[in-house]
Amino acid sequence: MSHNSNFCPDFHRAIELIGKRWSGSIVREMLTGACRFSELRGAIPDISDRMLCARLKGLEEAGIVERRVYAETPVRVEYGLTEKGRALEKVFMAVGDWVDTWGCPGASSQDDPDAA
Repeated sequence: MSHNSNFCPDFHRAIELIGKRWSGSIVREMLTGACRFSELRGAIPDISDRMLCARLKGLEEAGIVERRVYAETPVRVEYGLTEKGRALEKVFMAVGDWVDTWGCPGASSQDDPDAA
């Protein structure tokens, strides 16, 4: 008996990208508009500078975030969602609705194998 799989490599990569630790929180925060690094760090509890930098770089490489440098003194850097990134708003709203209905799974960071 053969098994027809619903596995889709593109879907899998998309879920892995936005589901990567901290990435969803970063995108969700940026849905309200462009942000500076310090604003993102202050809005997302417990994220380290190093992790925020790594996630922003990955989201930029994926075409979801764009980094804008303004030639001022001192130099100002802002991060904003691209059109591709803003298109995720419906996805994040749907996840928010799901959480409102079903609650948070409740796992603490100690229970999260990806926390390290």
